Amino acid sequence: MDAKHSIAADLLRWYDAHRRDLPWRARPGQRADPYRVWLSEVMLQQTTVATVGPRFTSWVARWPDIASLAAADEAEVMAAWAGLGYYARARNLVKAARAVADEHGGRLPDTEAALRTLPGLGDYTAAAVAAIAFGRRAVVVDANVERVVARLFIAAGKPAVRAAAETITPDERAGDFAQAMMDLGATVCTPRNPRCMLCPLTAGCAARREGVQESYPVKPAKKARPQRYGTIFWLERGGEVLLVRRPARGLLGGMRALPTGPWAEDRPGLEDAPVAAGWRMLNIAVSHVFTHFALELALAVADADAHTRPASGEYWPVARIDSAGLPTVFAKAARAIRGELCG
Repeated sequence: MDAKHSIAADLLRWYDAHRRDLPWRARPGQRADPYRVWLSEVMLQQTTVATVGPRFTSWVARWPDIASLAAADEAEVMAAWAGLGYYARARNLVKAARAVADEHGGRLPDTEAALRTLPGLGDYTAAAVAAIAFGRRAVVVDANVERVVARLFIAAGKPAVRAAAETITPDERAGDFAQAMMDLGATVCTPRNPRCMLCPLTAGCAARREGVQESYPVKPAKKARPQRYGTIFWLERGGEVLLVRRPARGLLGGMRALPTGPWAEDRPGLEDAPVAAGWRMLNIAVSHVFTHFALELALAVADADAHTRPASGEYWPVARIDSAGLPTVFAKAARAIRGELCG
């Protein structure tokens, strides 16, 4: 048996015995529901399995298939996504579901090329869905797979990792192989303190032989994130607080949120406050890190009387603010403000 087939065979034997039991998976050798595979792959981008598990279960209880998601109200979908971050993923889920309903007879395409034509499905997601849901031979490389392959072959850089992954991806059980690589990276070939003694591939691992496991994969130096500043406005009236819809395009587009001024290089103070009021700045701030910048938010509070008429928005019961589906940064600010006002 050559090295390619030996790696695949050893890994699949390990997977059959040690696979993670996840709500979107089928049993080894069986095909999973394509919708559930696609949904899980999108949810898992930049989000941990522990976070996704319960959210996935509640999602499929509400929208169990592509048809129901295609017919869903986008605002409700965005609210259900709150807290998972990277909200363009949720918008693209709805767009792709509608494209599948309108252009593919309600069924996900079963090839990488066709899957890549759908909104939000890039190379990785298309490969994962093609392999796991449809049994297509596809080279699936996420962060866990990258780490395993980089260590196996001492491969530096994404092109070298992908080329090496191509050489060991089997023709049969490609979906199980992809999930086995993911599981191995998540549970054994971890970023720090890899459990090499438990690894089914340790005999052929070049990094293990040279004792440099934790040096791979080689990561480029991180660029410093720009720092931006803003102000969040908490306008309360009779036990309710003003919420607005963010613009459809842009960061957190279409999401229900607390009003905020510009996010700029300098502190904007009360610029773009939703109404003229007796604003009071709290002696606390909230910090949040997005992909491309870090944000520090000052918190301004005011009471509105019955005659205060914001240009837009809705008043939401403060006691039920957790049900408003606020993005993480605004939910964090709401908790901080309530803690300060009630403390």
